[in-house]
Amino acid sequence: MTARIVAPTPEAIAEAARLLCAGRLVAFPTETVYGLGADATSDAAVAAIYRAKGRPAHNPLIVHVAAQADAEALAVWSEPARRLARTFWPGALTLVLPLRPGAPIASAAVAGLDTIALRVPDHPVALDLLRAAGRPLAAPSANPSGRVSPTRAEHVAAGLGDAVDLILDGGPCRVGIESTVVALGRDIPQLLRPGGVPATQLEDVLNQSLLPATAGARSDGRPRAPGQLESHYAPRAAVRLNATSAAPSEGGLAFGARDVPGGRRTINLSARGDVAEAAANLYAALRALDEANVSAIAVAPIPEEGLGVAINDRLRRASARRPS
Repeated sequence: MTARIVAPTPEAIAEAARLLCAGRLVAFPTETVYGLGADATSDAAVAAIYRAKGRPAHNPLIVHVAAQADAEALAVWSEPARRLARTFWPGALTLVLPLRPGAPIASAAVAGLDTIALRVPDHPVALDLLRAAGRPLAAPSANPSGRVSPTRAEHVAAGLGDAVDLILDGGPCRVGIESTVVALGRDIPQLLRPGGVPATQLEDVLNQSLLPATAGARSDGRPRAPGQLESHYAPRAAVRLNATSAAPSEGGLAFGARDVPGGRRTINLSARGDVAEAAANLYAALRALDEANVSAIAVAPIPEEGLGVAINDRLRRASARRPS
């Protein structure tokens, strides 16, 4: 069996909210990728996310809320954090802040940490669902842990099947790559994961540079935020970076004029060399090449600028050595 995929009518959103309030799992679209939603205040509901995804218990989740006012009740805020939220929310930015004492958030949602990752998504279906549910929703990407994130409803159904009670179909995700994650619990804000908002834009608002993700890493190797595992976002096929050609059994992932000739099939992420278009197409292209049963995916160089930074981060993690 696979989960029901439904159009996000008012009736469907009301049904989805009822399911969430009953501790069930609902997948829904955001501007970045589809999220696997559960009641973030319920230990049992959050545990169901980890089971459905096969996600390591030490990997925290992003908690989605409908407005900044809702986030204020869950975390301890600084002025720089408020400045970022006012500028980029709703949007593809996740803020990691100190967890407010007494905040009604399941311990599993923050993986036992004393911080919480918060975001207000920029998608009408996600916002309608959050308002209808009337509670924060933990919502990692709606796919098996470590695999390619879903940017269409059918990707969710293919990856998670009947582990999801309902999938709200909002069409293809506009941004197509996960949110940028920034931690603000120290004097200098830290970029934990590049994503849908380029770091340069954040630095312009803050009027200071962000610390890199490697600064102050945990001694036990546990991630401080989602998306920090070395191997992540991976298709079934191996990924080979900075390729200029492909073997006959391989697939090619081209960008602009940077072709990858010779393979079984080639997909150009953006024929015009637009990194925003490439980000929106990335995960669907990786899935399509996987479905073509290629032996590996040879990826042309992507410029390390704008959203290209986030694309390269995902591709490096996709190409990393995978857990046995």
